[in-house]
Amino acid sequence: MITVNEQVFTLHTRRTTYQMKADAYRVLLHTYYGARVGSADLSYPIRHADRGFSPNPNEAGDWRGYSLDTLPQEYSSCGVGDYRLPSLELELPDGSRLTDLRYTGYERRSGKYTLEGLPAFFGGDEWETLVIFLEDAAAQITVELYYGVLEERDLITRTVRVVNKGDKPVRLCRAASLCLDFQRPDLDFITFDGCHVMERCPHRTPLRHGVQSVGSVRGASSHHHNPFVILCSRDAAEDHGVCYGAMLLYSGNFEAAAERTQLEHNRLVMGIHPYHFRWTLEPGAAFTAPEAALVCSPDGFAGMTHQYHRAIREHLIRDPYRGGRRPVLINNWEATEFNFNAEKLVEIAQGAAGLGIELFVMDDGWFGTRDTDLSGLGDWSVNLKKLPGGLEALVPRIQKMGMKFGLWIEPEMVSENSDLYRAHPDWALGAPGRPQTRGRSQLVLDFAREEVREYIYQAMRQILDSAEISYVKWDMNRSLSDVWSAALPPDRQGEVYHRYVLGLYEVLERLRQDYPNLFIEGCSGGGGRFDAGMLYYTPQIWCSDNTDAIDRLRIQYGTSFCYPASTMGAHVSAVPNGQTGRDTPMETRGVVAMSGTFGYEMDLGKVSQEERETIAQQVQRYKDHWDLIENGDYYRLSSPFEEGPFTAWAHVAPDRRRALVSLVTGSMRAAPPFVTLRIKGLDPDLEYRVNGEETYRGDVLAQVGYPVPILMGDYQSLQLVLEAE
Repeated sequence: MITVNEQVFTLHTRRTTYQMKADAYRVLLHTYYGARVGSADLSYPIRHADRGFSPNPNEAGDWRGYSLDTLPQEYSSCGVGDYRLPSLELELPDGSRLTDLRYTGYERRSGKYTLEGLPAFFGGDEWETLVIFLEDAAAQITVELYYGVLEERDLITRTVRVVNKGDKPVRLCRAASLCLDFQRPDLDFITFDGCHVMERCPHRTPLRHGVQSVGSVRGASSHHHNPFVILCSRDAAEDHGVCYGAMLLYSGNFEAAAERTQLEHNRLVMGIHPYHFRWTLEPGAAFTAPEAALVCSPDGFAGMTHQYHRAIREHLIRDPYRGGRRPVLINNWEATEFNFNAEKLVEIAQGAAGLGIELFVMDDGWFGTRDTDLSGLGDWSVNLKKLPGGLEALVPRIQKMGMKFGLWIEPEMVSENSDLYRAHPDWALGAPGRPQTRGRSQLVLDFAREEVREYIYQAMRQILDSAEISYVKWDMNRSLSDVWSAALPPDRQGEVYHRYVLGLYEVLERLRQDYPNLFIEGCSGGGGRFDAGMLYYTPQIWCSDNTDAIDRLRIQYGTSFCYPASTMGAHVSAVPNGQTGRDTPMETRGVVAMSGTFGYEMDLGKVSQEERETIAQQVQRYKDHWDLIENGDYYRLSSPFEEGPFTAWAHVAPDRRRALVSLVTGSMRAAPPFVTLRIKGLDPDLEYRVNGEETYRGDVLAQVGYPVPILMGDYQSLQLVLEAE
C-alpha cells in the first residue's frame, strides 16, 4: 500500500492514490490525491513561475520562480513566504512566529499507529503506517506526519506530532491535523450545519477566492457545524464525480478552512481551532494533534459514504453488542420530564411489556434534589423520595418484566444549588473576579483538573455498582464559557479547552475499561457533540432532541453522509410533536426511527390498542431487519431538501441479495402524479421479490423503478422488503 522511490511517497488504497514528494530543497510537496494510478512521480504538473510578491527561499538564490507561496505543500509552514492558510504556528523563545519545515526522513511500519489519550481508528495487519519527519532547524522543532492506510476501505488517516528539541519552552498556537492542496479550481465545499434541534443540514457552495471556514469555539463540536466536510468536483452527485471527505476525530473546538488561491488552486486545513489555543511545549515535550480521516471517492457521494460507514463500524466503534443486535428501548423523558416516581416508571415499563421492548431508560430527575433543571447536578446519589430503596429496589422490578435497565447522567455539569458546588465552587470553569455565565441554569465542571475527573469517575462507579445497569446516556447540555481553570497558571490558560476534551476522553476510557459490557450513548442536547471522536467511546449518539419524524428526515439525511445508521439514536415519540406541533402517523414515525438505532419516547401506558399493535409490529420488523439497517450499505434515493413527492432511502445487504427500502411522502395534494422510485445498490442480474409479491430484475428497479402507490394523507410511509429469488 505504501511505496517509496527517491523521496516520492505513494499511498495506494483499493481505488485511490495519494502521493507526496520531498523536492531538491527538502520541501514536502503534495503531488496527487484521486483515482488510483501507478506509482510514478506525479509532480510533473507543478509549475514554477515568477508570481509578483511571492517571496523565494534563501536556497533558491535568484530563482524567482520558486516560492512556497505557489507550491502545493503537504504541511504548510508559517511566516516564511507562504501567505496561505498555515498548518503550524509557533511562538518561539525569541518572540518570533516563524516556522520553516523541511524533510529529514521517513519510516514505514506494518499495522496502524496508536494515539495515547485520543480517539483513533484501530486495526492490525490490514493497515500500513508511514511516518515522515520534518524539522525547523533554527527553531529546533521536529514535526512527525503520521499516515495510516486502510486499503480495502479507501481510508487514509493522518495525525501530527510536534516535538520541542530545544532547551527553552515553545508555545504552540496552531497544529492542524491535515493540510491538503489541490491543483484544480473546480471544487465545491460541502458543510453540515444547523442549530439545536436542526443539526447537520448539508450546505454546498463553490469555493471562491479567499477563505471559507466552519468550526466551533463552544468547547464541543457543536450543533452548528460538524467536523466533517466534503470537497468535490462541480458535477459531483450521488453516483458520479470526484469527492473528498475529511473527518476530524475530535469533540472540542475545531476548524475546517478552505482557501482558493491566486493560482486558482485550493487548500484545506483542518484541526483544533486556534481560538484561545496556546499550548506550552517544554524542552523535550511533544504535542499530538487529533486524528483526521480522508476518503476519496472517484464515483460520487455514495461510494464515499459506504467507505466511511464500513470503516467506522469495523475500525472505530468499540461496541459491546458488536456482531449482535442492540436492544430496543423505551425512554421516559417525553412522558414525564422531571415529574415521576418509582411507581410511575413501573407503570410506563408495564405499558412497554409485551411489545418486544428490551431496555427501560430512566432519564433526568432521579438524583439529588433534581426536581427542575435549577438544582442537583453534581450530586450523584439517588433521590430516595422519588425512588424508595434506590436503584437496588427499582432495577429488579423492571427486570422482572423482561427488560434491561439504563439511566441518564450529565457528569460534566454542576448546579449552583448542589452540595458539590457548595463544597468546591472552584471546580467550575470561571475566571476570578467575574460573574459566571450560565447555560440551562448550570455551570461546567473543569475536566482539565485531575481531582474533578476522579470525583466524577468514582461517582459513576458507585452508581454502576449499585445495581445491574447495562446502558448509560451521557449528556452535556450547554456550551463552554468563562473558560479559565484554577488549576493552571496564567500563561497556560490557552490549554484549558483541549485539556477539557482530553479529560473527558480519559474518564470515558476508564469507564469503558472497568465496564466493558456497558453501552454508553453520547448526547449533547441531542446532536451537539455528534462526531467521530465521541463514537470511539460512545458507539451511538442521540441524533437530535428533535424527534419530529419529518424534521428527522433532514437531520438523518445530512448525518448519513459520513456516519452510519448504527450510530444514530432515533426514537418514536408522541404527537403532536413537542418541537413542531406536527401530527405524523405512528407508522411513519416508526419508519423514520427505524433508520437509526430504534426505540420509543412516550408513555406507552396511554396509547390505544391499535397503536400498541402497530408498535409491536414495528419492533418485530426492526428485529427482522436490524442487520440490514446497521450493517448494510446506505443509499440516499432522494433528498428531503429538494422539491419532490417523497423522501426515500435504502439499506442494502453487502451481498446485494436483500434490501429494505423506506419512503415518506410530504403534504398530499389533489390529483397527485404517478411516480416511480428508482432503487440503487441492487445486483442488476438478480430477480427481486418485493414484499413477497411482484418480482423485478435489479437493473429494471434501478433504471425504470418501482411504481409507488398513491398514499392518501400527509406524511404517509411505505417500506419495501426486497429479497433475491
